[in-house]
Amino acid sequence: MSLLTPLALISALIVGPLIVAMYLLKLRREERRVSSTFLWQRMVRDVEANAPWQRLRRNWLLFLQLLLLLLLAVALARPFFLTTGISGRNLIIIIDRSASMAATDVSPSRLEAARRQAQTLVDQLPEGGRATVIAVGGRMEVVAASTTDRRQLYDAIRSITLDVGGRGDLSQALALATALAAREPDSEVAIISDGNVEIPADIRVPATVRYFPIGQRAENVAISAMAIQPGPAGQTLFVQATNYGPASVARRLDLYLDGALFNAYELNLGPDGAPDAIQTVIADVPAQVRVAEARLSPAPTSDFLTSDDRAWAVSAAGSGVEVRVVGPGNRFLETALSLLPGITATKATTPTVSGDAAPQITIFDRVVPDTLPTGNLVFIAPMRSTDLFSVTGVVEFPLLRPAPIVLEGQAPPLLRNVSVSEVNVLRAMRIETGIWARTLVEGDGSPMLLAGEREGRRIVILAFALQDSDLPLQVAFPLLISNIIGYLAPGSGLDSSQIAPGQPIAVAVDPAVTAVRVVRPDGRVDAAQIQGGQAIYADTDALGPYLIEQVRNNQVVEQRRFAINLFTPEESRIAPASELRVPQISGLQQAVTREQVGRQEIWRWLAAAAILVVIIEWLVYQRSGLAYLRQRVRLALAARRRPA
Repeated sequence: MSLLTPLALISALIVGPLIVAMYLLKLRREERRVSSTFLWQRMVRDVEANAPWQRLRRNWLLFLQLLLLLLLAVALARPFFLTTGISGRNLIIIIDRSASMAATDVSPSRLEAARRQAQTLVDQLPEGGRATVIAVGGRMEVVAASTTDRRQLYDAIRSITLDVGGRGDLSQALALATALAAREPDSEVAIISDGNVEIPADIRVPATVRYFPIGQRAENVAISAMAIQPGPAGQTLFVQATNYGPASVARRLDLYLDGALFNAYELNLGPDGAPDAIQTVIADVPAQVRVAEARLSPAPTSDFLTSDDRAWAVSAAGSGVEVRVVGPGNRFLETALSLLPGITATKATTPTVSGDAAPQITIFDRVVPDTLPTGNLVFIAPMRSTDLFSVTGVVEFPLLRPAPIVLEGQAPPLLRNVSVSEVNVLRAMRIETGIWARTLVEGDGSPMLLAGEREGRRIVILAFALQDSDLPLQVAFPLLISNIIGYLAPGSGLDSSQIAPGQPIAVAVDPAVTAVRVVRPDGRVDAAQIQGGQAIYADTDALGPYLIEQVRNNQVVEQRRFAINLFTPEESRIAPASELRVPQISGLQQAVTREQVGRQEIWRWLAAAAILVVIIEWLVYQRSGLAYLRQRVRLALAARRRPA
């Protein structure tokens, strides 16, 4: 233990002797001459008792007053213990609130333990120190910005709740921390997480980064995939369970169809990485089934994340996505679209498309209309510029490679399971866009595949024609088309009616539709926003089935269901990481862990003990009065009990 202001102990050395002297110095009597002292022996003894500087007798009041003095002096000296924490005056706290932080291996949850750790770091701030609190996981949120108000910091930390809408991506948070630390020389960055996060490789933080790991266990079994597809006997249900823990485990899988129990299966799953760690259940279900639910039996000692123990799948029967292909004809594209479930593709040869009759997705293959229709758009080898982009030339034999933004894991899932490194292209259009589009694939410095949102609709641009490349001959081609359709119409493509948490739901609506209602898994009914010929609903953080109803003249004219599940292996694999690789300007490559540089002061506890001693001293001093009052109360109660 050390002291911040040790000179405060001098106050005890000064005031302590004064208190003792007040008990040693008694009242001195006035001397008188008398004829005899025989009758005054008691007086003589009293005089001896009140003589100055006599032997100190035991006195509870003196003991309590000295104890009070000692507590106050030590509290003023501000004693502290070195703990694992921070030492800077400008603290930037990054708290992970992604789905894995709901694990219960730390009571009551990892997120609550992270909040407690953040409050401890705020307590360690020196006088006048400031802190910024950033929540990551799904959407990044700055809940407290560079403030010295500790009450505000505590409230901001307590307000952080779980967000299952994505992984704990630290890219934006570390970029903001880098900017804040560059302005303050005495800065530190504290990352509170279980380590299941994404860290950009090209960042250099100009401050010491400390990592506070949360979590202890890795046992978890999850439902990692689920879908309903048309089958020979009506529909076929696929359910996949995965063991992400280090040991084998036995679990029961219960299947419910439209709320009623359908069947139960006993699963014996091997440890993570073993061939039998993944098991699939395939069952034929009736054609009229609309919602299927899978539940894993509870296992408190072998499953510490319950949010991925349930999953839902909805039937896409009777619903679909209309796609219009405008161009001279493309057999490769038409074949790929015909293989996707729930997709209705129509062809048109003229680029003039009526805006009122536009479908949810329009693909312009080597043509560009004078007026763009509503809905989401795909441009393949556009020959001229539009209001969305500019065509400035041609690139010969471009060498395709993923853009840096894809390598950092920040792009939409258009390139999921797609490799473009082996695709050969004869020629491509050189395209320039505004900030609304992000380059996903580039070739010789020119974007080859772009995607983004503009005016409430999603747009994808492929810079080269399919006939000018060998992409249609690659295995990646049907996957790329499915990913593009799934991006433009969430819930379509190969992942029929499956939406990731936090991803907006977008459905095409008829111009005659007056309202679109969304029935959430908890039964709450919300209204979706209608814009650009489609309804958009963004509040999709809750897991479960969603029902989209299109209303015209107070009548439901169309229904569509979506399922939102936690199918994220990175979050279901809850094994905590002991270290994080965060490059720093100082040359460190690892975030510092378990270093005792923080100060845990205890003066508040000493001050509370001093207040308690004051109360005890008052009770001791007033003990005679309290005894008299207690006697009076007893007499009053006895008189009341006495019969009249």
